[in-house]
Amino acid sequence: MHWIILPVILPAMLAPIIGFVMRHDISLARITSIAGTASLVAIAAGLTMLASNGDTHVYRLGSWPAPFGIVLVLDRLSAMMVLLTSLLALVVLVHAVVTGWDSRGRHFHALFQFQLMGICGAFLTGDVFNLFVFFEVLLIASYGLMIHAGGRERMQAGLQYVVMNLAGSTLFLFALGTLYASTGTLNIADLAAKMPTIPADEAALVRVAAILLMIVFAVKAALFPVQFWLPATYANAPAPVAALFAIMTKVGAYAIIRVHTLAFGPGTPGTEGLVASWLFPAAIVTIAVGAFGVLGARRLMPLIAFSIVGSMGTLLVAVAAFSPTAMTAALYYMLHSTFAAACLFLMADLVVSRRSGDGLSTQPATMQNGLFAALFFAAAIAMAGMPPLSGFLGKLLILDSLRDPGTMTLAWTAILVGSLLTIVGFARAGSVLFWKSTVVPAAEDVSEEMETTELVVPPATFMEIAPTMAIVAVLIGLSAFAGPVTGYLEQTSSQLFDKAGYISAVLEPAGED
Repeated sequence: MHWIILPVILPAMLAPIIGFVMRHDISLARITSIAGTASLVAIAAGLTMLASNGDTHVYRLGSWPAPFGIVLVLDRLSAMMVLLTSLLALVVLVHAVVTGWDSRGRHFHALFQFQLMGICGAFLTGDVFNLFVFFEVLLIASYGLMIHAGGRERMQAGLQYVVMNLAGSTLFLFALGTLYASTGTLNIADLAAKMPTIPADEAALVRVAAILLMIVFAVKAALFPVQFWLPATYANAPAPVAALFAIMTKVGAYAIIRVHTLAFGPGTPGTEGLVASWLFPAAIVTIAVGAFGVLGARRLMPLIAFSIVGSMGTLLVAVAAFSPTAMTAALYYMLHSTFAAACLFLMADLVVSRRSGDGLSTQPATMQNGLFAALFFAAAIAMAGMPPLSGFLGKLLILDSLRDPGTMTLAWTAILVGSLLTIVGFARAGSVLFWKSTVVPAAEDVSEEMETTELVVPPATFMEIAPTMAIVAVLIGLSAFAGPVTGYLEQTSSQLFDKAGYISAVLEPAGED
């Protein structure tokens, strides 16, 4: 059953071929990259169908049994995340090609494929050490994409990004060493099996490892107090890259869900409730940071970046409950927020490229102002959580799942007030960009740069608008088919909390699965 490893192998093979053979032929690189990403979508769809029956499929590299060998694990959750990654990547890649962003550097497509390799590997790996390895692949590729097309501000933001993540990687190694010293394994299934048997005198070391891992994953998920790298990074990255980065924070959230549910979550003596007691208040503060950031933003790209910070706080509030119902709501909101963030960045690229910067100031109306306003309106109400799009349903599911008297008041207040501030921030930005700008200023108030920009930049073609409209269609689909999607996610949550099934599938002798 070699299909499971293909989401890792395919981009890993395409990246060096594109990088060394096609770097001087942009047309060939584009064709190869798009064809490879489309193939990844097909493979991910097949794996999702394979995992839909509820079985946990294991790929043992070299036929070495776990926990001694490297294993990839496919279940409903990992299959869903790989499919989400591949769909997002295809849409973003098409946008980068049709808008010409990929031609501003020779290695865009090679780095893009390496990025997909790291993301898919992180979702499929069955042990924590290889999660660290794929995190490093992500770091290298994402830094290259971050500084694509150059620029002083982009380089500064990229430096902050890489320093913060290198610090997180160092802490990750300390966490792995501590965990291995106390348990003798880094395989997630083996950890889940051994944790209940850890002696009481060694439980303190395990708790230290659990908290260290949560801090590392919090860095990736942009959780307070280590969220400060995200606004500058996403606001200064090329728009298609920022759209792809919408899945990056979800890697951190996925790691928290996978590792801390199986190894340190409910039913685990010594660590039960430990992570949640730290995760919940951090997520509440993250919502506040994101909401006030949106309200105070004076540029469009930072506004979108802060909205992602707020959405991660909302997502992790639900995750912190570590219950099947709350996890179902969290997974639905994860799907929604990934597409909503990507939609905002792609839409912003269409608008900013036809204005003199992304400042929220009144300028002459762009061509197709009404179309851009409609796309912004759809993406904004999705991110803010207004009906009828999927953001409203996602937040409603989260609120409904958080009914514990000890957390209900704080969680509901944070989510509802944060949503209100986000709505106000997006409404202010939209009115400046698309409403007030329809009034053409006096001639003496129109700068030469504005006039030049309006004359040189042509109207957006159908192919340039199509990726953004496709994501809006996905958001509408998540709303229209919320019932079937939620049903699948309920089964996914049930499988996630079935520790015994996961352990037996991964640790049984090779050849018996």
